[in-house]
Parts: sequence; C-alpha cells; structure tokens
Amino acid sequence: MTRSELVQRLVGQDSGLSVQQAEKSVDIILHEISSALAQGKRVELRGFGVFTTRKRQGRIGRNPRTGEKVNVEPKYVPFFKAGKELRNRLNQK
Repeated sequence: MTRSELVQRLVGQDSGLSVQQAEKSVDIILHEISSALAQGKRVELRGFGVFTTRKRQGRIGRNPRTGEKVNVEPKYVPFFKAGKELRNRLNQK
C-alpha cells in the first residue's frame, strides 16, 4: 500500500475527513514515528507492532564495480517487530 492509497482509504471510510485532512494526518503520524526513531525512542502501536532502531557495526565492504575494499561506518537502522494480533491476522487460514 502506498501513501496515496492509505489516504484514499481514510477518506473512503466515512471518517468525515477531506483528502487534505487525511493527507495531513498521515504525514503527521509518519513524521512523529520518524522523529521518535531519530531520537532513539521506541514506537509501539498496540496490535500492530513495535518500531525501534538497531546499531549495525562497522565493517569492511567491497565496491562491486572495482572490487576495492571500502570502510562502512557503524550506523543505526530501523527495525520493526510485528505484534501478536498482526501475526495472527497474517497467519489466518
């Protein structure tokens, strides 16, 4: 699902939101999640899952074009763990 599809679903669910209001709502939610992760915080959406960050260690990589060794700096990456309700919905038969 893309951002625009999410906005259309919000508008189409008789929520009383205009397209502009739905777009702003989606933007605010995604911005707040991103901001919290950038600050090293944990974001938990009950029934959906948890967003956190994990630190990746630095390593020696390789440039695929030249084969030259490249130093890859340590960095933080986003991590998502699905909640129990989401896992159950995905595995229903």
